[in-house]
Amino acid sequence: MRELTKAEEQIMMILWDLEKGFVKDILERFPEPRPAYNTVSTITRILQEKGFVSHKSYGRSHQYYPLISKSEYSKRTIKNLVSNYFSDSFHEMVSFFAKEKDLSVGEMEEIMKIMSREIENKGRKER
Repeated sequence: MRELTKAEEQIMMILWDLEKGFVKDILERFPEPRPAYNTVSTITRILQEKGFVSHKSYGRSHQYYPLISKSEYSKRTIKNLVSNYFSDSFHEMVSFFAKEKDLSVGEMEEIMKIMSREIENKGRKER
């Protein structure tokens, strides 16, 4: 799966929210000042070439829909982030955010609860 540009990612976020839509539907979701119709149309076609979206034709109009879920893309993006910036170490990433983002004690406790639940779930699955 190839990387998305910021503009491509914006359109994907809208399509994930819409589930399917024409260029005009995507354009309506942009905040002012909105990009040009042709810009959104071009980027949507690029997303199709990259394999992120497909379309259904209605005459000369195309209704676009995502081929990749937001969750799938998020997982890949996080894996790349950890690999490229944190030496493939989730420990290093969590430590970085704990220090640099100045997480509150409450936020850290919540993360620890989530991790504890995941440890329990994995332990059950391995039995």
